[in-house]
Amino acid sequence: MISIDRPTADLGDVRVTNRAAVLRHVRRHAPCSRADVAAHTGLNKATVSSLVAELIEHGLLRETGLTENRVGRPATMLVLDGARYVGLGLRVGADELVAVAAGLGGDPVLTWRRAFPAATAGAEETVKALAALTRRAVTRVTGAERTVLGLTVAVPGLVDADGDVPAAPALGWRGVPLAAALRRALRDPGFPLTVDSEANLAVLAEQRHGPYAGTADLVHLTGGPVIGAGLISGGRLLRGSRGFAGDVGHLPLAADGPPCACGRRGCLTALLGVDAVIGRLLPDAGPVTDHLPEIERIQALARAGDEPVRTGLTEIGRLLGQAASVLAGLLDPDVVVVGGHLAALAPWLLPAAHAELAARTPVPPGVRLEASTLGSAAGALGGATAALATVEAGRLPAG
Repeated sequence: MISIDRPTADLGDVRVTNRAAVLRHVRRHAPCSRADVAAHTGLNKATVSSLVAELIEHGLLRETGLTENRVGRPATMLVLDGARYVGLGLRVGADELVAVAAGLGGDPVLTWRRAFPAATAGAEETVKALAALTRRAVTRVTGAERTVLGLTVAVPGLVDADGDVPAAPALGWRGVPLAAALRRALRDPGFPLTVDSEANLAVLAEQRHGPYAGTADLVHLTGGPVIGAGLISGGRLLRGSRGFAGDVGHLPLAADGPPCACGRRGCLTALLGVDAVIGRLLPDAGPVTDHLPEIERIQALARAGDEPVRTGLTEIGRLLGQAASVLAGLLDPDVVVVGGHLAALAPWLLPAAHAELAARTPVPPGVRLEASTLGSAAGALGGATAALATVEAGRLPAG
C-alpha cells in the first residue's frame, strides 16, 4: 500500500497494523477467504476472524457467499465493501474542475466535470467554485446514505505539506494557501481536507485503479498546460525534501526549442504542454480557454489523414519518447503512463515515442510507455483514494 500522506497509523498499535494488513490483502486478492488472509499475512486464524468481524461490523468488508472450488469444506469469501463510506477528490484544471467520489474498491460513486476558467478566474473565485462543487457532491453522497471520510484536492503545481501552493503556473498562482482557504469557505466541513499535486494523485490513481495497478515502479506524466510527473519507486511515492519531486516541466530537451515562460528555451512544457501542442498543430486556434474542443479537433484531423497534423504529431511523439528516456534513466520504472492530452493523442504520438524510447534505452527490454485509461478524472480519483488513506491504514471510521 502506498502512503500518499504522512503515516497515519501508529506502528505500535498492533491491531491497527493488522487491520490494515487484512484490508490490503482483500483489496488485492478479493474474493478471498479468512483462511487465505491468514495464510498470506502470517496472522493466526483467530486474529483474522476477529479483525474480519470488526471490519464487517463497520461496513468495510462484506461476505459474498460460499465457494466450493477448493480442497475441504466450502469457504465464505470476502470482498471490500465500503458502501457506507466514500473519499472525495477534486481536480483543479486550467479550464475545468472535476469531482470524483469513490469507495474503497475505487468504483466512482459520482464523476462530474465542470468547465471553469481557473487559469484566469484567480485563486479566490476558484476557491468559491471548489466549495460550491464540494457542497453539491457531499449533498449527493449523504443523500445516498454514505459518509464522506475526507477530501483531497489535486492542483497542477507545487504543493507543500500544509496544503499551500507556492507555485502553479498553469493557474497563474503563487503563494496560495489553498487548504486553509477552502476550509474557511466550507466553514469546517466535518472531515479532513488536504491538498496535493495533480501528478502525485494521478500516479496514485494509476497504481491503484489503472491497468498497471500494483506496479511498484511507475511514473505518470501529466498532460496539461504544464507537464508534471508523479513518481512511485519501490511502491512508495517520491516527494522529495520539500514535497516538490516530479516538477519536470522545465526539464530542457531542445536548446533551440520554443521559448518557455520560465525564460529558457526547449523545456518539456514548452514542447509538450497542451497549449504548445495546440499552437503547433492548430496555428489558427488563437487564445484557448477550453482545451477539450481543440484536442478533439486535432483528433478529427489526424483521423482524416491531415498531413501537417500527422507530421506534427509524429515529431511531438519523438519528443515524448525523449522525455520518457530521461525519466527511465533517472528512475528505472517499469511503466511510464501519459495522461491528459498526451493520452488523448496517444494513437498518433506513441508509435514515434516508442521508437525514440527504444533507440535511447541502453538495456532492452526497456521501460514501457503507455497511455492512461483514466481520463481527466485521474487526479480527482487519486484524491478520492488518498482521502481514504486513514481507513486503509487500519483506523476505523468514526461512528
